[in-house]
Amino acid sequence: MRWSLSRSGLIAAARGKRLKDRSSRQQTLGRCAIGLAEHMNSVHVQLMLPRWLHHKVEARLEHLLRPIGSAEEDFLEPRGEPALLPPDSVSWKIFKNPLALYIGGIAAVVLQLAEPRVGSGVWQYTAFREHPLDRLQRTGHAAMMTVYGPRSRTEQMIAGVTRLHARVRGSAPDGRAFCASDPELLEWVHATACFGFLEAYHAYVQPLTLLERDRFFSEGGAAAELYGAQSVPESQSALEALFARMSGQLRPSDIVLEFLRIMQRLPALPGPLRPLQGVLAKAAIELIPTGLRDRIGLGKAWSLAPWQRILVCRAGDAAERLVLSTNPAVQACRRLQLPDDFLYAPR
Repeated sequence: MRWSLSRSGLIAAARGKRLKDRSSRQQTLGRCAIGLAEHMNSVHVQLMLPRWLHHKVEARLEHLLRPIGSAEEDFLEPRGEPALLPPDSVSWKIFKNPLALYIGGIAAVVLQLAEPRVGSGVWQYTAFREHPLDRLQRTGHAAMMTVYGPRSRTEQMIAGVTRLHARVRGSAPDGRAFCASDPELLEWVHATACFGFLEAYHAYVQPLTLLERDRFFSEGGAAAELYGAQSVPESQSALEALFARMSGQLRPSDIVLEFLRIMQRLPALPGPLRPLQGVLAKAAIELIPTGLRDRIGLGKAWSLAPWQRILVCRAGDAAERLVLSTNPAVQACRRLQLPDDFLYAPR
């Protein structure tokens, strides 16, 4: 029997094999990770890792949350100084979970970049494309300072950010002029950040009641005012009203797709686990309401497979019970002379 393939056919066949092999590797890695997570989650108590692994996880978290120029004392000093929010707030509960923050942060940035003025400001006036990890570190540190940092240092940090925002001006692709300190844009950035963190915790860690959701939005008001936002949603219903109002302004964007590609390949997780960053990106997209996803153009290809959803939930539960000395939540507890496991103990 004689047969032949064109050059394009050979290339297509090779590409198909690579994609199949990659999918197989991801599923194998996912099954291993699920097995490990199920073992760790078999008893719902504080998670204890082997010492060597615990130190590695602490070092990785510190690497992600400590940008150049920040100090180890940012959350530990001054002793006894309160944060903008009290330790029994819903915000302290949610922000302690690094997986919820990572996934929620991706969802928030996708919604922000889909707004043409915000997307243009980020892509034109920041070095995210060239140095994404640096940007991730600074953004994560700022979010943690807003919740856990001592009030004096937090207010000083926010003042510096607002001065930078005042200098960022430009034009969006649709011709509209913008300034990063525009109250409407600040409201959108604040609201989408709250939405992302809240929904990631609710979907992949623990369900939250409507009362807890409303409290969370209300708690964000003080920080939003310091950043210059004049009106932000302070309840779940107010957020939904804002999303309905802003929906018509969101657009499909190459910037959004480039951001998602960057988040899948930047060195956030250790090398062997890095393929799972694509799963976490999909977990973030699944949080976005269907109507807004349609507006942005992120279809079924960005949906989680069942095994992927199980994996993310298992990992979220494990992160909820892992007390790390490099977690700003734990360091803030130490500053206030509370036990390290204050936020992790059953109540």
